[in-house]
Amino acid sequence: MNQSARLAIFIGIVMSILGAVHFYVWRRLVVDPAPPAALRGVLTGVFIALYLAIPATFYVSRARDIGARRLLSLPGYVWMGVVFILLMLLVGTDVIRLVGGLVQRLVAEVPPADPVRRVTVARLFAGAIAFVGGGATLAALRSGLGPVVVKDVRVRLDRLPKELHGTTIVQLSDVHVGPTIGRDFVERIVAQVNALSPDVVAITGDLVDGSVAELGDLVAPIAGMKSRFGTYFVTGNHEFYSDANAWCRHLASLGIRVLRNERVSIGEGAASFDLAGVEDHDAARFGTPSDVAKAVEGRDPGRELVLLAHQPRSAFDADRHGVGLQLSGHTHGGQIWPWSYFVYLQQPVVAGLERVGRTLVYVSCGTGYWGPPMRLRAPAEITRIVLESA
Repeated sequence: MNQSARLAIFIGIVMSILGAVHFYVWRRLVVDPAPPAALRGVLTGVFIALYLAIPATFYVSRARDIGARRLLSLPGYVWMGVVFILLMLLVGTDVIRLVGGLVQRLVAEVPPADPVRRVTVARLFAGAIAFVGGGATLAALRSGLGPVVVKDVRVRLDRLPKELHGTTIVQLSDVHVGPTIGRDFVERIVAQVNALSPDVVAITGDLVDGSVAELGDLVAPIAGMKSRFGTYFVTGNHEFYSDANAWCRHLASLGIRVLRNERVSIGEGAASFDLAGVEDHDAARFGTPSDVAKAVEGRDPGRELVLLAHQPRSAFDADRHGVGLQLSGHTHGGQIWPWSYFVYLQQPVVAGLERVGRTLVYVSCGTGYWGPPMRLRAPAEITRIVLESA
């Protein structure tokens, strides 16, 4: 099967799933409440237009004009977030209603259905879902489009030299410069990072959603980040969608040290630790596998080791190779709750500091966002990690 055929099948599957989701939401919020025929027709047309807006958004998000790209793609991305929120609310309440109905049938005789009552309940239900969904949407937009907070995390490492107690690593992750995140956002986060006066800046992948030709100028302010020991970058899956090799060369030209299955020493002499970085966990599909073993080959096991790895699931390899701390992103903390629970099906850590084996793993919720400019119970962050010696 050639690539075009596989792409056509993939698009067909995605559109079918989107169609099923929109049909379910339309049925519960438009058909079941039985509105007047004219209103139902208008709402049905709106749902069809919103369904078609999602694939159209991915098309216009590649427009050459940055301003047009942002203006045209933003409504479709917002609707993606809204329909997800509505879907989760509907599924959750429908499950509760189903369980309640089954319990009622077991403990008491159920009276015959009353059509008038059924429509009344459906209208109240649709109104409640719309009200709660609207409130959640506004909260998510406010969080997604609001200022990025600085989150302080203290990490104790047994092998860290006492001279480096208090060393700070400022982590950026999942900025996703692209369709709706531009140069102004990059300038703001660079200013925030510089205000923290970090020892090290670490960018743990998914910096961009597009090619160097499209986004090089938007990313340029990142060259202005200042730190004692420099800025380091590892690839995320989205770099590989956008020519990772070209981006690694471009970032290097901006003074950023790209770690591609390799390591460097941070500090001087005995007062130092190893900082390693690996390719994205799934980079083997693009011919450049992630290789923790290669990154740490030949190192002194008595030295502390911090690993930059885009996906948290690299922690299993990290644990086998004596990594003290892994810094990751990728998950966005779920971005829009309750997606975080689904992320656990793939990743061992979704957000925050946890331990995988003997390795501490910190997963950032991300600095930007992907797709919908929305965050619900997963605020964007610039993370200031303070290393402490034992």
